[in-house]
Amino acid sequence: MKEIVKVVNHSKHPLPSYETVGAAGMDLRANLESPIILKPMERMLVPTGLFMEIPFGYEGQVRPRSGLAIKHGISLINCVGTIDSDYRGELKVPVINLSNEPFEIKDGERIAQFVLAKHGIVEWSVTDDLESTHRGAGGFGSTGK
Repeated sequence: MKEIVKVVNHSKHPLPSYETVGAAGMDLRANLESPIILKPMERMLVPTGLFMEIPFGYEGQVRPRSGLAIKHGISLINCVGTIDSDYRGELKVPVINLSNEPFEIKDGERIAQFVLAKHGIVEWSVTDDLESTHRGAGGFGSTGK
């Protein structure tokens, strides 16, 4: 099912698009006046020139690109970023260079992926007990026994 997302494109690049029929994400491109050199362990916000109106009940997810991560150590500071439905500012990508080598980000470089995801709205119900499950309170690593 397709959802309509209003977008203002102030970049020099075409809008993000799905590269294959089964793709979940669309590549976001850096919108730069000049290249950026990202030093090892340096982090920065990279502008995209995109402004979006995410529908209520959805979030925009900004995710790392696996190719940049494995080949160059470039990832996102917060792993997955969330664009809330009431945010109207420019979409900027918080990148970090986890490698030992400087990395050049050029204008138009595909730096992250955008995924539109539906989410629920929580209403808390305070209680003194929860339904039991086979797993119970087993946490980190408990299911791999």
